[in-house]
Amino acid sequence: MNIYEELVERGLIAQVTDEKEIRELINGGGARFYIGFDPTADSLHVGHFIALCLMKRLQMAGNKPIVLIGGGTGHIGDPSGRTDMRSMMTKEIIDHNCACFKKQMERFIEFGEDKAIMVNNADWLLKLNYIEFLREVGWCFSVNNMLRAECYKQRMEKGLSFLEFNYMIMQSYDFLYLNEHYGCNMQFGGDDQWSNMLGGTELIRKKTGKDAYAMTITLLLNSEGKKMGKTAKGAVWLDPNKTSPFEFYQYWRNVDDADVMKCIKMLTFLPMGTIRDMEKWEDGRINEKKEILAYELTALVHGEEEAEKARSAARALFSGEGDDANMPSTEIPLSALTDGKINIADLLVLCKLTASKGEAKRLIQQGGVTVNGEKINSFEYSVDKNALADGVKIKKGKKVFHKALLEK
Repeated sequence: MNIYEELVERGLIAQVTDEKEIRELINGGGARFYIGFDPTADSLHVGHFIALCLMKRLQMAGNKPIVLIGGGTGHIGDPSGRTDMRSMMTKEIIDHNCACFKKQMERFIEFGEDKAIMVNNADWLLKLNYIEFLREVGWCFSVNNMLRAECYKQRMEKGLSFLEFNYMIMQSYDFLYLNEHYGCNMQFGGDDQWSNMLGGTELIRKKTGKDAYAMTITLLLNSEGKKMGKTAKGAVWLDPNKTSPFEFYQYWRNVDDADVMKCIKMLTFLPMGTIRDMEKWEDGRINEKKEILAYELTALVHGEEEAEKARSAARALFSGEGDDANMPSTEIPLSALTDGKINIADLLVLCKLTASKGEAKRLIQQGGVTVNGEKINSFEYSVDKNALADGVKIKKGKKVFHKALLEK
């Protein structure tokens, strides 16, 4: 199967500008494509994961990726999918976030001569002269068409700043610049980027007379139509210091039954023949599918060793197999104890299982806390120093496990 047809079967393609030309270009290894990442945090998250996997698939098929870090557009912020304006970041924060992105991306993309390259649009956007820029590209954009774009329509009622209104032009100019300086002929992005990407293809055609293409990726949504990668604590990060390999594994191990095969198709590198066979499995094997999904994705992001540890810890918790040594844990300082013990609410807060003692008490009241297999019903329950020295296993709800240990 050719790569384009595989992308279709995996459910990755949302929209394309010129399907015949794009299919031929990708299947022939002739795509020199870019995907942009705005450095809004110091780590990539699951929302970026699908784009990274797509870049890896296309590179394996002989196409050349250009990773665009939005050090310039990061000064503005993309209004797509938002109801408010992003907080403005300093140059120092943006530069730091860009460096963090590059380090994480190297796990997925092979950089080097005649391989993938990484560029930062701060290198050209921050040097632009405003009047010259308007004369060069401003005439190519219709304000009427821009206001009809979905990324702006959803913000009109709340208020759209002129700063954000420029984002489409900035992104389009990126495509033009990459086309002229790096031979970039294709742009990929999430399907919420469609209007911005069309702006780029039209700008190239008007300015150069050359063809350029755009294809949007299907955003990964759960069965309720919400974006994947969110938990009660926030985003699922690729940085192990923000989301541990065990937490990352558990996130995918616990996806809804209805979403498992979709995630396996879109995110894993299992052969399609294997996936087709898995689709025929009886319903009773759903947990086996979830374990395969969780292991494959954890291995991709954190390596096989961490994936093995996470799987072993999960089996220890859920089925009595494996080693629980890799369970997420928190060391409790002796100074946090009073008379040699600590109240359960304080312990939950220190382990970051709840944000406050009030939340901890509500969780206990709802029967959502278990310590060493015992359901906690009293707010007065305390854990003593000896128990912490041995390690206390805390279960929050049905799926969150944590170990509290006395600091050595």
